[in-house]
Amino acid sequence: MAHVTTTPDPAQPSGQAPSVTAARVLVQALATLGVQDVVLAPGSRSAPLAYALAEASRPDGSRAEGAPALRLHVRVDERSAGFLALGLARASAHVGDAPGAARPVAVVTTSGTAVANLHPAVLEAHHSGIPLLLLTADRPHELRGTGANQTTDQPGLFGTSVRLAVDVPAPVGLPDEARDVRRLAARAVAAATGARTGDPGPVHLNLAFREPLVPGDGPWPPAGTAGLSHVHGRGLPPGGPATGALPALLEPPRATGADDSTAPTRTRRRGVPTVLVAGDGASPWARRLAEVNGWPLLAEPSSGVRGGTHALAAYRLLLADERLGGAVRRVVVAGRPTLSRPVQRLLGRPDVEVVVLAPRGGDWPDAARNAAEVLLDVPPRMRQGRMGAPDGWLETWQAADAAASTAIDDVLDAGEHGPRSRSGPRVTGPALARAVARVSLPTDALVVGSSNPVRDLDLTARWATPPLVLANRGLAGIDGTVSTAAGVALGLPHRRVRALLGDLTFLHDVGGLLRGPLERAVDLQLVVANDDGGSIFSTLEPGEPSRSDHFERVFGTPHGVDLAALCAAYGVRHTRVGDVDGLLPALTATGPGLSLVEVRVDRAGRRELGERLQAAVAVAVDEALP
Repeated sequence: MAHVTTTPDPAQPSGQAPSVTAARVLVQALATLGVQDVVLAPGSRSAPLAYALAEASRPDGSRAEGAPALRLHVRVDERSAGFLALGLARASAHVGDAPGAARPVAVVTTSGTAVANLHPAVLEAHHSGIPLLLLTADRPHELRGTGANQTTDQPGLFGTSVRLAVDVPAPVGLPDEARDVRRLAARAVAAATGARTGDPGPVHLNLAFREPLVPGDGPWPPAGTAGLSHVHGRGLPPGGPATGALPALLEPPRATGADDSTAPTRTRRRGVPTVLVAGDGASPWARRLAEVNGWPLLAEPSSGVRGGTHALAAYRLLLADERLGGAVRRVVVAGRPTLSRPVQRLLGRPDVEVVVLAPRGGDWPDAARNAAEVLLDVPPRMRQGRMGAPDGWLETWQAADAAASTAIDDVLDAGEHGPRSRSGPRVTGPALARAVARVSLPTDALVVGSSNPVRDLDLTARWATPPLVLANRGLAGIDGTVSTAAGVALGLPHRRVRALLGDLTFLHDVGGLLRGPLERAVDLQLVVANDDGGSIFSTLEPGEPSRSDHFERVFGTPHGVDLAALCAAYGVRHTRVGDVDGLLPALTATGPGLSLVEVRVDRAGRRELGERLQAAVAVAVDEALP
């Protein structure tokens, strides 16, 4: 349903160019529609928006009449700006006591290559369902295709990765332009939040502006409402589409036996050996489902449910055991699983019934193309705990996980207390992830980089109540992780925020450290596992000993960068940890501002360490299970 008011638009304020008035009306409309944060990368063609946002960001009591209140963040690199906006939007879903819908965050660029630099963040937002408003300035139509400076074909640049794309003509001062701008803002916010589709994501408004681009002496237009539709559709309940939650669980349970006909036939069997796989963004309701049905919970760190008695830490190693993974006959999937090859093999087995809970969007996670059922709502039998597994099923997994976790600790501890070299690294990646997990409290937020850090955390994190764990798992790239973490820290100032990432991930977004002295300080600890290259490839096929000839140059990619010198250049506090004794003191000394803990990590033995862990877990499980 949409409610549209019909208040007449004010006349064009005297002394203002049409571009300036249109920019001010757009900023007013976005603020009225719930936008609170805007990230700006500087440029000339976007000057009308830059001035409007600068005025809107002034403190209370010093803003011009008609200027709304907004938080402005300025970054010089558009790629960093896009990921900062992504982090702010991710954080907005977790501001209160319970997960909610993410608020849209706007990011403003000038024309040309500036727009293209947003594309990595746009792709991540698209695949993660994060609402971003891309406000890209452009030349007016008469300058396009003429060779005009900094002009390219911007409309449609993001292709199918945006929920809405509009090429907006340059304003000329017509009487109804303010109404048109408000209508455009309403459409953009509704599309970004998925208010009518249940499918949030990025939206692109390509805004042409003619000169003059700077404000004159005229006042702001009155904050009119003509054209400003407040759109109510599928709605965004707490833990709604933007966080991948299960809206049906918010409804009161129906009486036993009621509406069982709505449950698909293949999901009615009781006593089936079942596990619940919780991928990225599964939300707390996935944990409830596992607990009420007595299912083992195989939860990735960023699922939001990596805690409680049913969550298993070593699940990806346990899946190799025929008494455990081999005995699974049904998998219920919530969120988007991306981390583990053993999990993907399980989901692709022909003897396993796969039920996917996909409450939002037009697509669903099914990389193995093996889903038997894809459900928008949770069947009453599942919601009410009447799809339990066989007796002893959960207890067997719990006993195996306890034995496996002890074995993992023994292997890691043996490495930590083994012989030391004055020049060699003394900490392994899994040991670092375990330490980060141990110091992360339920009130903290932890941003995890792709590649090995998130997998090491997945193997070693054991939380009764987990911290808030966020990760860019939409495309699982290393792009923009520093900037994303900075956005999370700015959006959650009352939480201690830490990021765990590898050295290549850090170097890929080292520009995310750059913050001008006029911008808000960021309280964030970056923990960088520095193994001088890409150690994840040593655990994959390219890392096989028979393929070692070209490994270092084209996969390992050693860089030799002095991270301390980089931090000094950016004014970031730096601590280097070379052995396990210095690890916990460095991690717990977060302090205010931006800091980096560099942990020298062994890459040479990465593949062998994984093999030792697998072997030790297999022995421990054999001893624990009859």
